[in-house]
Amino acid sequence: MSTHIIEDLEQLAEPVRRHRWTVAAYHRLGETGILTEDDRIELIDGELLEMAPIGSPHADVVDRLAEWLILRAGGQYRIRVQNPIQMNDYSEPEPDIAVVRKRSYADAHPQAADVLLLIEVARTTLVYDRDVKIPLYARAGIAEVWLVDVANRRIEIHREPGPEGYRHIVRPGRDETLVPLKAPELAVGVAEVF
Repeated sequence: MSTHIIEDLEQLAEPVRRHRWTVAAYHRLGETGILTEDDRIELIDGELLEMAPIGSPHADVVDRLAEWLILRAGGQYRIRVQNPIQMNDYSEPEPDIAVVRKRSYADAHPQAADVLLLIEVARTTLVYDRDVKIPLYARAGIAEVWLVDVANRRIEIHREPGPEGYRHIVRPGRDETLVPLKAPELAVGVAEVF
């Protein structure tokens, strides 16, 4: 085939288009029964992404943190476990734990402005959480995110959000205490997490 014919064929080919889902359209998928509560799906930047199954070590850390935070919160905050947060019109992730302002969310999920602290617990999803979800949280202006690495028994604290990600990331030692910026009474020792 001549080079000219190949070039002409390439010009005729339409680029592949992706459909970018909005939060409203995503909710309609649930309302119509196309997606159910049993489907482990997150909406991230307009894409429907399947979430990994939750293993026992992951669940244990989430349970331990949630119990600690609920006891320490004393009713001052809502502690949400694996429930949605609406970041923008195209993203509604389900972080493992969200500490949000105390109010009813019966009419709508919390938005970025309601979030005081997000915690992602990762065992098999560490790269996804660090490279996809945490930058999304930074772009939304979430002040602080903790990334709990179950396999390596480490925690990263991400602060100072911006369009390019978090500018301040620290990895506290096992004997240190984690003190959330916007809810300091929820302090927890790293050793207590594991």
